[in-house]
Amino acid sequence: MRRLVLTVLKISKFLYGVSGFTLVIMMLLTVLDVMLRIVGRPITGAYELVGYFSSIVVGFALPFVTWTRGHVYMEFVTEKLPKQNQEIAGIFTRIIGIALFAFAAYYLVDVGVVLYSTGEVSPTLQLPVYPFAWGVAICCLMTCLVLFCDILRIGGGEYD
Repeated sequence: MRRLVLTVLKISKFLYGVSGFTLVIMMLLTVLDVMLRIVGRPITGAYELVGYFSSIVVGFALPFVTWTRGHVYMEFVTEKLPKQNQEIAGIFTRIIGIALFAFAAYYLVDVGVVLYSTGEVSPTLQLPVYPFAWGVAICCLMTCLVLFCDILRIGGGEYD
């Protein structure tokens, strides 16, 4: 189990790095596009790329943010419960999270298959759209693994 947890953590960190790198590229692209617009030479497809890069930034950051519990966490209800009940509530919410992210991954794979089979491309740059759906689907599955590892951590086997 320890190997699984460490592998999930490594992959989550890598995806987080990809997310951060993509965010930097997105910012540079936006700044360059604005500067070039001033001289009448905007970057073709910049708006389109920023939209697709946004899916990478959000989707690829999701597993590591979930690992570090960097999201909004409402603990004011559970902190009043006894320790054992807090753990039960934590496991229950993570099981619900696994189900939701698994559903999102399934849906995104399905959307990607439709986009692939129809040959859907972006309007300006003619980029295929399906890889972005599949990329976020993979990150949703990674988030399921992170939540599973979190259940292991709650259950007593702290694997940080």
